[in-house]
Amino acid sequence: MKVTILDDYHDTLRTLPCFAKLNGHDVTIWNDHLQDVDGLVDRLEETEALVLIRERTNIRTPLLERLPKLRLISQRSVYPHIDINTCTRLGIIVSSNQHADTPSHATAELTWGLVLTALREIPQQMASLKAGNWQTNVGRSVRGKTLGIYGWGRIGKVVASYGDTFGMNVLVWASEAGRERARTDGRITAVSKGAFFERCDVLSLHMRLYDSTRAIITAADLACMKPTSLLVNTSRAPLIESRALEAALLAGRPGMAAVDVYEEEPITKDGHPLLRMPNVICTPHIGYVTREEYELQFTDIFDQIKAYAGGNPINVVNPDVLAKPRPRL
Repeated sequence: MKVTILDDYHDTLRTLPCFAKLNGHDVTIWNDHLQDVDGLVDRLEETEALVLIRERTNIRTPLLERLPKLRLISQRSVYPHIDINTCTRLGIIVSSNQHADTPSHATAELTWGLVLTALREIPQQMASLKAGNWQTNVGRSVRGKTLGIYGWGRIGKVVASYGDTFGMNVLVWASEAGRERARTDGRITAVSKGAFFERCDVLSLHMRLYDSTRAIITAADLACMKPTSLLVNTSRAPLIESRALEAALLAGRPGMAAVDVYEEEPITKDGHPLLRMPNVICTPHIGYVTREEYELQFTDIFDQIKAYAGGNPINVVNPDVLAKPRPRL
């Protein structure tokens, strides 16, 4: 089967043990990023199975309708970048393991790294030292502070445990069902969304992006935060109302932010407003980008290809397609 992998920026996948699962298939790997439809058609016109690395490339109707040989899209996690209804109409199976019970420890680790990096102003201190100066400012400790976890799921629980270890007071806000799960787990939940934003010294977002969570954090929410507080987002940028974070930081509430995700990725040469703000730490969506996490994720993704090739597709997110899938070549 002709398999194409997009957006493997560092040509990492072929070096992983799980890559052997694709032995016997004709595999093409692209290491750059391309979103132009005509260009993608040229790359994918012979592809039968398409491997996606998270949401790096949008797979929309104008592209799908020009790929008559495509039978399977294999990826992991949520899929707001794929036109699922079009895939079903065209007979294209979408397999995506939702890994509901498997935390991304890599993302949790980066989250905690960003918390310490921002509060201790590590990049600024490094820049000062490299410029021939000594200490540039006085940072803040986390012990005794309130750590807010917005969204009580796989990653939020791990980050909360890090807060426990560092002596923080963990406070949770989530959906009503999420708050109930948090209380069952022995966690304290805020009395209201407004009170949550007011109390947190560090507020970390840990939600999946659905229509129901898009722009769930508003400018009014951010305005409730302390001038000394830090907002961390390693989940998805559209959880926050568009441009609200930039405006809130300019207004001084919150006082700092650390972000790993952006509304449009990758960031172009024109940059992003957050990159120009001295009170913001920015990383290029690397929360899940470790060799260990890749091995975990692509074991699932390649297993989905093997299952399809064997005639028994798994983790199908558009099951209606199984009634009339495209015939295998």
